[in-house]
Amino acid sequence: MYDEQMRVIARAAMARGESLNSISQRLGVSRATLRDWRDRDGRASYPGDCPRCTNGKLEAASYAHLLGLYLGDGSLSKHRREVYALRIACDDAYPRLIDEAAEAVVAVRPGRPVHRVRAVGYTSLVAYWKHWPCLFPQHGPGPKHHRRIELMPWQQEIVANHPELFLRGLFNSDGCRVANWTARTVRGEVKRYEYPRYMFANESPDIMHLCQRSLDLLAIPWRMPRPNALSVARREAVAQLDTFIGPKS
Repeated sequence: MYDEQMRVIARAAMARGESLNSISQRLGVSRATLRDWRDRDGRASYPGDCPRCTNGKLEAASYAHLLGLYLGDGSLSKHRREVYALRIACDDAYPRLIDEAAEAVVAVRPGRPVHRVRAVGYTSLVAYWKHWPCLFPQHGPGPKHHRRIELMPWQQEIVANHPELFLRGLFNSDGCRVANWTARTVRGEVKRYEYPRYMFANESPDIMHLCQRSLDLLAIPWRMPRPNALSVARREAVAQLDTFIGPKS
């Protein structure tokens, strides 16, 4: 993984006429990488560029969605040559959500495939890139609820600008839209009433706080029936969530 300063040094050496072999030995950068930098020189960015450590472009709306998916059901694992695999686990009962998640990965990391790895009851979306830790600095050892989860300032700005998509990712991962019911006595007769509500469950208090804060940004009321579960049940609040989340399918 090379930063932009290394690219600048290498391109300057190539502009002076220094051979690729000489630059490779001096900087420790492979000739294949140097040729790639030389051939793509002058372009503002290309799909391999990282939006954080080079001059790549980040599709912010799709990233907000993908960040919610990652915090819910995502993980990073390190492979050979400093390459990381992003995995998003998706329930096979909801094929539309699997397609949406794959589209979000492609929008954030264009030009590379997203592999679908089948397992019992779920499909893992897998994409490889050296720079996934740059985009998900929350990566670390162990389950997310065993470590601190805080958004970087640039992530906070994206979530503030796209809270609907961030919440869509969270609820599509660890949430649901369910039918609740209650009983009321009307004129001496007990009647059953059904109403929809959204539930979000997560063992990480930090991720729960991010969900709460995003709902607050949209002035959507919520309550906590349990420490690890959030409920949105008011009719107007459910209707608002229906406009950008809706039932899973």
